[in-house]
Formats: sequence, structure tokens, C-alpha cells
Amino acid sequence: MITYKKHIKSLARVVAAVAVMLPASAMAQQPSEEQPSEKLNTFTIDGELMTRSELRSGGLPSDETDTDNKAYFILERTRLGLDYERTFLKAHVTAQHNAIWGQAGKGSFNLYEAWAQFTARNGLFAKIGRQALSYDDERIIGSNDWAMTALSHDMVKLGYDGRQHRLHLMLAYNQNSESVNGGTEYRKGDKPYKTMQNLWYHYQHSRVPFGASLLFMNQGMQSERDENLKKTYFQQLVGTYLSYKPNNWSVEGSFYYQFGKNEEGVDISAWMASAKGSYSPTTQWKLTAGYDYLSGDPYFAVPTGGGIGLIQHKTIKGFSPLYGSHHKFYGAMDFFYVSTYYNGFTPGLQNYYAGVSYRPISKLKFDAAYHYFAIATNADNANLGKTLGHEVEFTAAYMPIKEVTLTLSYSYMHGSKTMEVLKRVDSERHLHWAWLSVIVRPRFLQVKF
Repeated sequence: MITYKKHIKSLARVVAAVAVMLPASAMAQQPSEEQPSEKLNTFTIDGELMTRSELRSGGLPSDETDTDNKAYFILERTRLGLDYERTFLKAHVTAQHNAIWGQAGKGSFNLYEAWAQFTARNGLFAKIGRQALSYDDERIIGSNDWAMTALSHDMVKLGYDGRQHRLHLMLAYNQNSESVNGGTEYRKGDKPYKTMQNLWYHYQHSRVPFGASLLFMNQGMQSERDENLKKTYFQQLVGTYLSYKPNNWSVEGSFYYQFGKNEEGVDISAWMASAKGSYSPTTQWKLTAGYDYLSGDPYFAVPTGGGIGLIQHKTIKGFSPLYGSHHKFYGAMDFFYVSTYYNGFTPGLQNYYAGVSYRPISKLKFDAAYHYFAIATNADNANLGKTLGHEVEFTAAYMPIKEVTLTLSYSYMHGSKTMEVLKRVDSERHLHWAWLSVIVRPRFLQVKF
């Protein structure tokens, strides 16, 4: 358990490190009085207007007897961003509103980003505030921009960005209020974790198209059970992401291992691996194929208190991709790692996929993809097969001008009996989804002074 005094000491060390770095950054960047005067400040106002209509059929019915499970609705997301930049300082604020058309007085309005970054000439930097994160291929840490709310984190980020080497340290600590009573208690709010520390290192070869990243994460999750109130359990993740992209080829791979304890205090031992290859025979065509494996549990998860007729987990083997952009990897219909399996079951996932992209002109692109999904375990307690289903996806995107993107997409999945049981889809197991989006990203103003 982390004590209140330990948190105060940790925050003091962070503040001290930032305090040392910032004056040095300012001194290194401040222009001399002998240099001619020039406009050092840039102020920009940007916007994003996203509208997406969706048609769903055969998805998740409201109950097991529901036969009319079609849905059509229109989503909107509006962002207004303010940027300020000068020689050693950057600051950014983004306000965000999202809702469904017709929700009068509803939806949500929040501050998506609000940060300041101080950078020195030698590559050292400090970034403080609410910020979106995007690392490597976004499998573990990403902005998840497909979701209308997207992801951002309240944290301090310290690091170094060089030509070949990059090192980032991320520190987060969340609370529900500033109350003195129970000051270190954190019941799950917008952020699922109470405290998080990440260390990311990336190496990029200067003459060979090879890159390698190492990631270590430590998360403190406060127990939701009354008898363990205020007790914080820690889980860790360690792994690597590799990429090699010579000429028309691209090869990517990753491996991550999770350990520690979940918020119920149960041990974790889970892992995932992925491999992806792409080839572009011409500038217009691109072929892609890959495989993802995420470990899983053969039985339904049961809290440490147990359950009648159920087997209690001694070790959690279901891998969690945490804060990645899941829509990007595990099928466009978002059945996996966006929505959960029925009753908290975590049988893992195998994802075999192949795709082709065609760009007849620079402003128009067509994509087609196929996925074969299967669980990673034998699901012994449910007497189910491994196959979940087959999914095909078709997408067309057109950009008439650089500020506007139009996208039309259709996906179809034929699910198995296993899919029906684990995801509670309709009995016919034919799942359809189509969507049309319009994204406008205008720049309202940019001035230098």
C-alpha cells in the first residue's frame, strides 16, 4: 500500500526535477540582445467538426428475446483547440463536446487536453497537464481517436528526444477530490487507475529503416471491495515493439507481458504477441497480413470471495491491452477489447487478418480487409469451440481538400455458436454495420507577434 507521505515525497521529487529543468531550458533558448528582433510568438486556433452516422443490425440486443435489434443514430464531436508557441515554450488547450443528434441538453463537454511543454536545445523537455498519448503503433498506449470521447491522461512527462534515442518518463496520480478525509482514497472515476508510472525508450537507426522500443508500465489500482478499501494493488507491463521498413516492405512485431496483481489482489500472468507485414508493389497498391495473439483464461473470472459452482482464479491469464487504440487492431466492429465478453469471461483472442489498399488518385483510397477470430483458450467450462467468426470490411475515403475527409464503410461478421454465447449476439449470428463520416478540420486563425 502506498502511504500519503510516500505520495507527497514522490510529487516533491517530480516538482524538484521540473524546477531544475525549466530555468535551464529558458536560459538555453533565450535569444541574445545582440540578435535582431523578430516575431517569436505564434498563436493558432484550430477546430474539428466530426459527424458520423451509424447503422447497426444484429449487434447486442437489449435482452435475449429482442428480435428488432437494428439501430440508426448520428454522433457528433466538436473540438476547439488553442495553441501558443515560442522558442522554448508550447502550450495547448482543447475543449471537446460530443453527443448524439437529438440529445437536447445532454452529451458531454470536457477539457480534452490542457498542457504546457518546456523544451531545451539539447532535447530535454517537461510536459505538464492533461495530454493525449500516442506511442509506437498505439497497441498499448494510444489516443483511441475513433471513440468520440477519445483518451487523455493527467500527468507529468519528462524526457529526452534526440535523433536516434528517445526516453520518456510519465507520472500520473489521480484523486476524486481535494478532501482531507481519506485524501489518498481513489474510487474509479474518469481514469481507471489511481497512480501510473511509465518508462518508454525508442531507438531509431540513422542509416537503416529499423526502430525498436521498450516499454515498462506500473499501475496502482485501488480495490473496489469494502474489506480492502484504500488498499492499492499494482500491476506491471513490460514489452517491446520492433519495426523494419526497407523500400516497399514493412515488417512490425511486438511482445508484451503483464504481471503483478489486479484490483482484487489476484495474481496476473498474461501476455500478447503480434506480427504484421506489408508490401507495396506500386505506389497505388498495398498488401497487408498479420496475426495477433492475446492470452486468456479457460474459466470465468471469480472474485477472491468465490462463487457457487464456479472455479476461482488463482492467476489471471487474460491479457488487457490497457489504453491502446483497440478499434485499429481487432476488427472494425469493435467486439473485442472495446466491449467485454459476457459475464466478465476473458478467453483471450486470436486474430488472423489480411487486407488490400488501393489509391487510384492521391485524394481517394479504398480498403478491404478480412479477419478470422478465435478465442485463445479451450473455454473448458463452457464446452465451446475456439472459432468466434469471420469479419469482412470495406472502406472508401475521399479528401476533396486538405481540411475535409469523407469516409464510407461497411462491415459484416458471421459469428459462431461461441460468438453467440460469449458476446450475446442475436441467434442468427449475422452482424452488419455501416457508417458514414464527415470530418472538417479548419484553421480559424494563426498570428505571429
